[in-house]
Amino acid sequence: MTSFFLDANVVFSACLSDKGQARALFRLAQAGYCTLITSSYATEEARRNLSVKYREHLATLQDLEPLLTAVPEASPARVAWASRHVVAKDAPILAAAVVSGADYLVTGDQRHFGHLYGHVLENLTVVSLTGALELLL
Repeated sequence: MTSFFLDANVVFSACLSDKGQARALFRLAQAGYCTLITSSYATEEARRNLSVKYREHLATLQDLEPLLTAVPEASPARVAWASRHVVAKDAPILAAAVVSGADYLVTGDQRHFGHLYGHVLENLTVVSLTGALELLL
């Protein structure tokens, strides 16, 4: 089964709308078409951003969390490796995605990850949300 590691912005987006692409990915996971993985770092970033901007959607995050498999954070050495590919604040995401064994890292952060879309880093392919849905559909 295809596994997707979700960046915080994808989790955040899924909480804001039940009609968007991010929520569609969660529905596909719930139906058994894929597995969704993330790290506590990503989940906490999504939670922090919801708390600041859209507090009323925090309950949605709690509802969606059971569909996410949480993986441990990557080691400092792996984060250092990842920081050669992305900015420091996103290095823990890339490192955890690689270490998790996921097939794809799904991110809507075009500014920091866009140069990696379609690239394979240690068996992990970085894709946009649209790209992830195209893979499944």
